[in-house]
Amino acid sequence: MTRITDSLDFGPGLDVAARSSASISKLQVPENQDNLLIIDAGGRAAFLRDQTPHSVTLPDWPRGHVRLAVLDGMGGHGHGREAAEAVATGLLLIPACATLEELGARLDALHARLQEQFRRQGDDDSFRRPGTTLTLLEIPPGAAPMLYHVGDSRLYEITTQAADPLTVDHVPATSFAMHGLLGEQEWWQQVHGEHRAQITQAYILGNAFINPQVLDDGLLPLSDANLPPFLRRLADRRLLTVRADATYLLATDGFWSCGRPLLWTARWPALLARPDHAAAALDALFSDYANNPPPELHIDNLSAIVLRFAGARAPAHGENIDETALPHASIPSHF
Repeated sequence: MTRITDSLDFGPGLDVAARSSASISKLQVPENQDNLLIIDAGGRAAFLRDQTPHSVTLPDWPRGHVRLAVLDGMGGHGHGREAAEAVATGLLLIPACATLEELGARLDALHARLQEQFRRQGDDDSFRRPGTTLTLLEIPPGAAPMLYHVGDSRLYEITTQAADPLTVDHVPATSFAMHGLLGEQEWWQQVHGEHRAQITQAYILGNAFINPQVLDDGLLPLSDANLPPFLRRLADRRLLTVRADATYLLATDGFWSCGRPLLWTARWPALLARPDHAAAALDALFSDYANNPPPELHIDNLSAIVLRFAGARAPAHGENIDETALPHASIPSHF
């Protein structure tokens, strides 16, 4: 099994493995509109160009600093692969960031620059603008990982007991919850219990959180200021508290694009939490998906980064550690 990280070195504190695949199907092999960006502790970077792994060395990268990102180009729009590739390439030009504020400012600036780059002269239809998800971890040596999240790719924390999402999907259900139109149980059912191929915010594209008929150019970070109480612990841009006994998964939505995704993700603790190394956990994930695909599977691209933090503190006993398209304007009929 080919992993994009096999030649990379993340130092003694991190164990990382990553892979991207256009499809698990031998009959349907779509264009791979996903991408990955991995920069290891020595400044060697890996990413996809024209759907093929490439690597470069960044000469001024600080020793021990790591950057990991998954991207899912919007399949419902033109140039989804090109958008994801442009962001992955742009991330190579952003220097290592030491603070959450610096990371957010630099990534927001890249969003604006690429949005202008993809803007076609005389075309005012922003709904046709390409976009991509971006879920990124910036990991300075000896410091807490920093999260920057846009779209509906996800970060999971997986233990032997559960697979817990650490990000909020930027989808219509989240917009409805922000406006008080969905409660906690309904939100979890729509976002994690069903397959819905719509998105409300994407990198380069912009956001339609306020009005689904108007696409704003800027990104809207979801935070304590705008999320409902039951989602506030999952703010888009925050420092993470990581656990030594957990496996972390950055992945695109091909891994849960099925009729009943909760039944599928419930398999992950047994698959990912027990193998000794990230590479073995990653291989188990892809192999199980190929050999035991979930019912009502929607064929999609698959990209995943598995990581473990060897130096993280394990929680004390009993401790509580905390294919896409734009939405339609109408609210679902069950409201």
